[in-house]
Amino acid sequence: MGPLSRLARSVALTAGRPSGQQHAAGRTLRRRPEGRPTILLALILLLFAGVASATERPGVHAIASAHPLATAAGHEVLERGGNAFDAAIAVTAALGVVEPYGSGIGGGGFFLLHRAKDGFQTMLDGRETAPGAAHRDMYLDAQGDVIPNLSVDGPLSAGIPGTPAALVHLAERYGALPLADSLAPAVRLARDGFPVDAVYRRMANFRLPALNAHPEAARVLLYNGRVPAEGTIIRQPDLADTLERLGREGFEGFYGGELAERLVQGVREAGGIWTLEDLANYRVVEREPVRGEYRGYRITAASPPSSGGVALISILNQLSHYDLTALDRVTRTHLMVEAMRRAYRDRAEYLGDPDFVDMPLARLLSPDYAAGLRATIHPERATPSELLPVVLEPAPESEQTSHFSVLDAEGNRVAATITINYPFGSGFMPPGTGVLLNDEMDDFSAKPGVPNVYGLVGAEANAIAPNKRMLSSMTPAFVENDARLAILGTPGGSRIITMVLLGAMEFMEGGEAQAIVSLPRFHHQYLPDEIQFEVDAFDAATLQGLQSRGHSLAPQARRFGNMQAIVWDRRSGDVSAASDPRGIGEARKREINGQD
Repeated sequence: MGPLSRLARSVALTAGRPSGQQHAAGRTLRRRPEGRPTILLALILLLFAGVASATERPGVHAIASAHPLATAAGHEVLERGGNAFDAAIAVTAALGVVEPYGSGIGGGGFFLLHRAKDGFQTMLDGRETAPGAAHRDMYLDAQGDVIPNLSVDGPLSAGIPGTPAALVHLAERYGALPLADSLAPAVRLARDGFPVDAVYRRMANFRLPALNAHPEAARVLLYNGRVPAEGTIIRQPDLADTLERLGREGFEGFYGGELAERLVQGVREAGGIWTLEDLANYRVVEREPVRGEYRGYRITAASPPSSGGVALISILNQLSHYDLTALDRVTRTHLMVEAMRRAYRDRAEYLGDPDFVDMPLARLLSPDYAAGLRATIHPERATPSELLPVVLEPAPESEQTSHFSVLDAEGNRVAATITINYPFGSGFMPPGTGVLLNDEMDDFSAKPGVPNVYGLVGAEANAIAPNKRMLSSMTPAFVENDARLAILGTPGGSRIITMVLLGAMEFMEGGEAQAIVSLPRFHHQYLPDEIQFEVDAFDAATLQGLQSRGHSLAPQARRFGNMQAIVWDRRSGDVSAASDPRGIGEARKREINGQD
């Protein structure tokens, strides 16, 4: 029973009580004149008739993920009686098998959860942590300059993985099935294998030197040191054994015992700094999500150590003053870019791991603070980022990370963005484990003011420290009002936040799932001071108008992002799910009777 139905029933019960004193919440209420409860009931039913008729349960299962085999794994678990949280385990594990260039149990991520029975929401923080021996200057040479690629390639670039602990936590606290059952599809995929596709080949070619630098990764993921041909079956028996061990033994199956010893031995023999204590001390954390409002919609998104929710809401707060739908394309884009610029500037200065850094979150999320930022936006001229300050060279962007969205028939939902950072992570796999390690240490500020591999800069708030979680741009999000709900997110490095922004705004303007994931994209991240955009994002007149306002334009050769979205219309009961046409993913919904 939904809240409005409960309200109507409560009024009906009140109306049916005998005359005299009525008690509610420990207070004595004066007797009301006869007939007023009935009138009140009638008014409420009239006022809320449209909303009260809303569908309280979607009645279908829906999953959108970056790979068809992962989507199928999630539905398999739902059909076994699992809920959205069990499906999230299955999808996460399967993605780690079939798209090792984007995610895996050697990485981490954020899981935004909504439990239907009580409306409880939380963010499960499975972000990687720095090893205990990590230190602020570990990637600098004797002159204090950043050593190229040291925070990207090899075991020294790897943080302590959080994904395995997150999967155990999901099963123990929220799932309906044993962990082993939810991992079973991924175990089968790892043992039986999956066919190499064009995306795998492109990513493997991009990271071929890093993979070939480490024999175990090359043995498992390449073919005689070369990129496997399309259709080649990749089998990962060691990973299958590791997933089975995790399902059987839980946390200790990964972070303790024989597997932990293999992980640490492999890392240290190859020049890394992990210890058994680093693994044993890892803890997943439940954090309160970041929340905001924009023109009648509620936004719930990842909180620090993700910068995504804070930056997303900061941008929306700045834009809330404008009726963007009434503006011409150039002015609308100009204002959005200027809001992005300011939010990314604050990201660089203030945000980091909340367990290590005091952040002015209340101020950054405040509409009053946003009004101050908005006051600095010139309606006709771009603000040079160097006035905000810091200047640096642009850095390349790359596909990495993975996102999926899940909605089950009861209304439980998950938006999860998971990662090993750069394609194929560090390129390092400890022998006998099947675990491809992340290179998330690059997401720290190796040196304040110096960009990471995605061109993002950071200040002291995101400096390296032992056991600290590195700042992230991952932005799993829920956007909703009483009538409609969107579950969305995307990979894309520094562009994640602005892609989610554009998708959320498309949804709030009435867009369905397919429109949300297909929307052409543009981006500004403060530094480099340029608008990056897909070639079909702007027409010639818009480009000319932006240039005339002082914006530097940087068209991108390839389209970016891989958004996965689900939209539920609570009034009609319709559910739409869509996978980004830029990728190879699949979105599928299924009635609870098993019909697609």
